[in-house]
Amino acid sequence: MNEAILGGLLAAGTDPSDVVATVRRAERADELAHRHGIMAIAGAEDPDNNKLAAKGAGVVILGVKPVGITDLAREISPVLAPSTIVVSVAAAVSIAQLEAALPPGQPVIRTMPNTPARLGRGVISVSAGSNVTPEQQQLVTELLSAAGTVVEIPEDQVDALSAISGSGPAYAFYLAEAMAAAGVELGLDPELSVRISRETVAGAGYMLAEPGADPTALRVAVTSPNGTTERAIAAFNEGGIPAIIADGARAAAARAAEITKQLG
Repeated sequence: MNEAILGGLLAAGTDPSDVVATVRRAERADELAHRHGIMAIAGAEDPDNNKLAAKGAGVVILGVKPVGITDLAREISPVLAPSTIVVSVAAAVSIAQLEAALPPGQPVIRTMPNTPARLGRGVISVSAGSNVTPEQQQLVTELLSAAGTVVEIPEDQVDALSAISGSGPAYAFYLAEAMAAAGVELGLDPELSVRISRETVAGAGYMLAEPGADPTALRVAVTSPNGTTERAIAAFNEGGIPAIIADGARAAAARAAEITKQLG
């Protein structure tokens, strides 16, 4: 996810010489430096390396696992400028938790990206803390827009957004898996069924990505009266598929809230 954001920033014109990245392993640092032309250092080898990367930065993006992000915030706090914008990519870690680990008044922005960001087709939410100016929020929005669609939401909606866009790619992959299995049951070769299911879901995604695309209108356009698709949709509705999807989204949002509480 972090490399996806990095790739988007560089593709949008960010000068590689303006970027410093830290990773755990030296091999990974060498790989990133070679691939992107940035300065990359292995933070795990020397804790001061994280401070080196953060010192003098206008924007610091924290992309470690949720369990370690407040420790990292405390670690780099001594070298942050008062105007440095700290951007969190970690799920379930609240703005308040981050602000408590950082110097008073530090601008904090919480984001929630999803995996298609690595293709520049992600959805990234932005929720600003109380110390963030409109200009700072706009700067981060512009930086992240290279990785996909950026939406600004209040923090209390992050769990709901995560249940839809954060977990959503897995829902689409799950659908492709189910379609492939159904094809095999109907007699298709397994490899062929996986291929056509994959390409069908991907192709539908491209149609949804067109400007002004409406999911309902697209579905209706494919669903001829008394046709095969109408019969399939009716079976889905009878099986309670819309309610099942809603149940899944509620479960995902509830789990995100649980994790936030545990980390707190």
